[in-house]
Amino acid sequence: MLLSSLVSLGFLSTARAVTVYGQIPFGQTSALAAATATGANAAAPTDTSTNLLAAYDETILIPPAPPQEQALGFTLNLAATNVSVPNLSIMQHGSFYGFSIEMSVLTQLSQIQQRSGGVHIRMGGNTQDFAYYVDSIPDGHATSKEKSDPKNPTLTPAVLYSDELFYLAKNISSLVNVRWYMGIPFNDTNWRLVIAEKAQSILGDHLIGLQAGNEPDYYLAHGHRVEPYGPAEYANEFQSLVDAVKNNPNVPIKNMLIGPSLASGPWQPQQVWDVGYLDRFKDVLTAITMEHYPSNNCFAMYKVGTYVNPQDTFWTFLHHGAALDLIKPYLPSSGLAQGLGKPFIMFETNSATCGGLPGISDSFGAGLWALDYGLSMAASNFSHALLHIGGQNVYYNPFTAPPTNQSSFNQWTVGAIYYSVIIVAEVFGKSNVSQIVDTSNNGDYMPSYAIYDNGALSKVALFNFIDDKTGAHDVSATVTVNGGQVPPQVWVKYFLADSVSVKTNLTWAGQTYGNKFQVDGRPKGDLNITTIQCDQGANQCHVPLKAPSFALVFLTDPNAQTTGNAAPDALTFETTALTKTINTATIDPSVLATSNGHSGKEREKLGSTSSGSINAAESFRALAPGVSVLLSMMLGAAVVLTAFTR
Repeated sequence: MLLSSLVSLGFLSTARAVTVYGQIPFGQTSALAAATATGANAAAPTDTSTNLLAAYDETILIPPAPPQEQALGFTLNLAATNVSVPNLSIMQHGSFYGFSIEMSVLTQLSQIQQRSGGVHIRMGGNTQDFAYYVDSIPDGHATSKEKSDPKNPTLTPAVLYSDELFYLAKNISSLVNVRWYMGIPFNDTNWRLVIAEKAQSILGDHLIGLQAGNEPDYYLAHGHRVEPYGPAEYANEFQSLVDAVKNNPNVPIKNMLIGPSLASGPWQPQQVWDVGYLDRFKDVLTAITMEHYPSNNCFAMYKVGTYVNPQDTFWTFLHHGAALDLIKPYLPSSGLAQGLGKPFIMFETNSATCGGLPGISDSFGAGLWALDYGLSMAASNFSHALLHIGGQNVYYNPFTAPPTNQSSFNQWTVGAIYYSVIIVAEVFGKSNVSQIVDTSNNGDYMPSYAIYDNGALSKVALFNFIDDKTGAHDVSATVTVNGGQVPPQVWVKYFLADSVSVKTNLTWAGQTYGNKFQVDGRPKGDLNITTIQCDQGANQCHVPLKAPSFALVFLTDPNAQTTGNAAPDALTFETTALTKTINTATIDPSVLATSNGHSGKEREKLGSTSSGSINAAESFRALAPGVSVLLSMMLGAAVVLTAFTR
């Protein structure tokens, strides 16, 4: 497992340690190397039956036909300030979109941090309810999978955790500003709180919540509970957990629980509120959470439910109503959360449960959908939303690790919704006082939003979901300012691709992160911010929108840096060693390949191989992340849980 590589690379003895650069993955044959060669046309890896793995699926769907009647121009008359704007959202953070994740990546996360100031990640999923803490796992692993519960339709295995998992998360947070959610096992009421104890003690301020139950409304259907089991029984179990936490001195922070995390399947939120859940637990809840997907691929993956045809379903993602329909059932709960002063979080979501849908979940259309869905949630007073990520056997990943365990050799792949996360981070930025309002007035295919920062109109977000290469459905949006005047010019960043169905050559402001196996986390190409002159006499700015596209219109120069508050360049970590001018000590590859590394017991002896870094650490908890840790995560990231597939 990759974590053993991290341990063996990163935790060598101070006296004899070296950092390994440019190593070709051990055990990788020339045939596999050829199958995963870098390049847009590289052959994608397959499973043992030679089926193409979902993360590299090549399915291209037929785009929906353009609507017969659609206005090709519209005007947005926007207030200059937020003083009298109806339906304006709560203040939002650039970290609005985060990840529900089974692996972590430094450079990809750094791109988000540059724009938002931080990233929220939930380590969890179906398996967290059956997770067990152990003192150690053979071969230095941080996690280990056990046999799955045969009653669980997604065949999700249980997971063993060790201390290594928490130290791994802590080291990632020391390099990129990641804050973590973790889960307390909820498979029975013999509460295993060691995970909560370790998370609080090791992660400290980087831990922001502990989930108590994952989709409890499905516990009965999945055979995890017996009749009777409903909202009242769940609330009683939650009370039992609250009592256990209260009586445990090793969990000092008692009010960081998260719930109820419904899938909104068998139960609806109001059913849980009706048993007094919010009044009963408002003092121990740090956030109110839900989980939901608009579609599913469960029949194709697990022969559960009814088959969903991706081609027939594609259009349902390509209009504004898709986002509004997803959010509508949660609007009353969002208001209740506001009244309690609690964040309301969509704790797990993506395009389709059971791994996503081929041809949809990794398409440009899904990128537009996720972008509109995120902004709609923000406009409806959700505080955050976490996009779920799986392994190479799912279609919906924002990013996917290389098919081997060394990214310096095979490179990463990003999906369209990674761009959505990047763009949402730019929409809200780092001020933490941005507010958004849905201003859509030109039908279902062209939603729009106004964004206010520090009370002033600062950005406008514009969509065109229509797919038409002829240009016949390109449109022009006119922005006017009520109670003020448009600026002399506006700056526009475009999210573009040839069609809603494509998966390659996506660009944001002229730059791309690369196609399959081409990604190192850094945007490629020249930044292209379009400058559009406005008519101040008429108080109008005309912004063109291709079909399909998204535009983020800045009313102030996005390149301008405020004195004393300038945003630093993104911290990036290259996945290929271009030069080897320092740290050039070498080891015979055959010796390295058969070495055993070191155990966790030797942490206190460790130091860094970086020039100027600490040479001898008194303990692992005091150890500054050295180059060995950096490169281990940089070259392969960290596959912290290989079982959290939805």
